[in-house]
Amino acid sequence: MSLLTVWPEADSATELLCTAEPGAIAGALAPIGVRYERWTADAALAPGATQDEVIAAYRTEVDRITAAEGYILVDVIRLQPSDDPEWPAKAAAARQKFLAEHTHDDDEVRFFVEGAGIFYLHVDGKVFAVLCEAGDLLSVPKGITHWFDMGVEPSVAAIRFFHDEDGWVGDFTGDKISERFPDFDTIQARYAAESAA
Repeated sequence: MSLLTVWPEADSATELLCTAEPGAIAGALAPIGVRYERWTADAALAPGATQDEVIAAYRTEVDRITAAEGYILVDVIRLQPSDDPEWPAKAAAARQKFLAEHTHDDDEVRFFVEGAGIFYLHVDGKVFAVLCEAGDLLSVPKGITHWFDMGVEPSVAAIRFFHDEDGWVGDFTGDKISERFPDFDTIQARYAAESAA
């Protein structure tokens, strides 16, 4: 299940909001220009499914949002645990790429179709941590400072939409704020424990 946690930017120990209710998540993100929606993500993807196969499995959704919003590039980020001895190093490198705070000159739009990851949005003196899982669509407007974490053992697949043919290009701020907030594994473990209680 998805989760939104909000803290003041200077105090990761003080939660201003914590909710798993989709309507409340969308309502809390709308004032900062972020769109959150729940879609259906129930296509069975083979373990080695290619980017084209993932997009084909969600062709209706991809075509609908591309036509509505004029995207010119669609790709897939997909990381799954592997028996490959090089997997830990590949997973760590992929995670590191997104952990530092950055912005984009294009909207960052993701439709999660497997697994989970957290977008941390740094806006108006607050940090909004959006735990996204399969079925979540998140659209972050260009220029919003943020970072993304998928944990030390990433298991995530998301379809990405771009207005720019260059795709994902990050402009890093150099701020170390991401190091001061709970990471993906901490938040997911806490949420799982609270859900089981």
